[in-house]
Amino acid sequence: MNDYKASKEAFVSGMTGSTVFHVNLISGVALSSIALHSALRSRVQAFGSAYFLAEFVILVIPLLLSMTLFAEAPGALSLLLLVPMFVLLLLPPLERGTPLPAENRDELASPGGRSRAETPPMHLSQSLIPLPALTTYRAHMMLMTILSILAVDFPVFPRILAKCETYGVSLMDIGVGSFVFSQGVVSAIPIIKDISYLQAPILPKLKSVSRKMIPIIVLGILRVVLVKGTEYPEHVTEYGVHWNFFLTLALLPAIEVLLHPIILRIPVALLGLWIGVLHQFALSSGGMKDVLLNASRSNIIFANKEGLLSLLGYVSIHILGLSLGTIILPPSPSFFRKQQQQSLDGLSSHRPSKLDPSAPRQNAKIVTELLSYSVVWWMLLAFVRLGLEVSRRMANISYILWVAAYNTSFILGYIFLDMVFFPTRTLKIRDPTDPSGKRLLIEEKGPKISAPALLEAINKNAFILFLLSNVATGLINLNIQTMFVGNMKAMCLLCAYSMGMCVFAWLCRRKRLWKM
Repeated sequence: MNDYKASKEAFVSGMTGSTVFHVNLISGVALSSIALHSALRSRVQAFGSAYFLAEFVILVIPLLLSMTLFAEAPGALSLLLLVPMFVLLLLPPLERGTPLPAENRDELASPGGRSRAETPPMHLSQSLIPLPALTTYRAHMMLMTILSILAVDFPVFPRILAKCETYGVSLMDIGVGSFVFSQGVVSAIPIIKDISYLQAPILPKLKSVSRKMIPIIVLGILRVVLVKGTEYPEHVTEYGVHWNFFLTLALLPAIEVLLHPIILRIPVALLGLWIGVLHQFALSSGGMKDVLLNASRSNIIFANKEGLLSLLGYVSIHILGLSLGTIILPPSPSFFRKQQQQSLDGLSSHRPSKLDPSAPRQNAKIVTELLSYSVVWWMLLAFVRLGLEVSRRMANISYILWVAAYNTSFILGYIFLDMVFFPTRTLKIRDPTDPSGKRLLIEEKGPKISAPALLEAINKNAFILFLLSNVATGLINLNIQTMFVGNMKAMCLLCAYSMGMCVFAWLCRRKRLWKM
């Protein structure tokens, strides 16, 4: 057992990774699968009663293939998905699309479209219109994570996609940062709904956040106990001897709360970037890099040096995700900036805000801003990499910029696909109930958009699925010597595992099992 443990640890250690372009090509398969799925929904009466199986084949199997059998040729796999998509585009679109059964399908408006007043009433319910592209992005990110944490234990998963030892880029490296970035995006929801949340006393907010995060900390501690107790193979240089990703994930919301007074006053993206630069300064000029790479694990602090020293880098990623959330979730990319200005001017305490978070979303403006941010992040990454290679282990500035550029670009891709396949038009009309004729209604015309049903199910209980996949991965590794399994048997096991995860998500799709 000890010999196999040592061999297994060597099997996942010492990796130098692949290239950014290769990782983008593999991830691009997810966009290709969504393009095919959207073409089917918008052009033909597809799926019928077999929609679960159809979505599993179209949306899940390609992701598994992209990181295993097609890992060396992900572009060919994307082409196989895009060819039938282009053929389907020759068909005329259905009048209103064919939305699949899923949650959150409630009608938002009259049969002609969705309407919101340009100047909302004083007691308007502060709600946000769902963004299907965000659901799709988060679910696909979770699927890639769930699949790769088991696939990496088999030889069918190329070593260049496994986590790099110190420097380098790989699929699993971007997965960790994307998980944190995604959490940051959705953490923008409460501050968009009510900007005064940023001004609320910090202590009550910390207590509220702690109640939600304590179970995750307990899970992190439980994982340490189980790994040590079962002598499960572990990669110490990932986070340290006792630290793990659960502990990092649990601390980030509390740190965000501490930053609320600053978030209220300066551009959120600038704050995230400043934190990343500060972290890099500590690594390069403060001696932290030398500690991380060379210090012996002589005490509990040094034993977990990777987890502790990379924490500030993950805070930067979380805040950059929060920044993107303030762009894509409200009706317009300037909405949150206007909220900040009103709050600083003291307007919110004297009269009701004219900003309505439930107004129709201005997708064209959002796409333009996302494109601008994508270009900036990729250009900064290219510049910084001239002298500093990417390191997930340190969560250095190159890694931070890579995560921001990657996730911004792919969220942009999902939103753009929705705009192409399910176009809408925004019109301004006079409110017939207003005698003065000055009140305007903003009406959105077009098919109602929704994320694929299976992806909505996965997103609804994403964290539970993440926990379940970790448990399943552990049980499989304790019972099978995965590093000696042939490719065909490995693919059968991975297909069964992915089917099991998706079936669980599907059966629980009507109820959120854990509210975070």
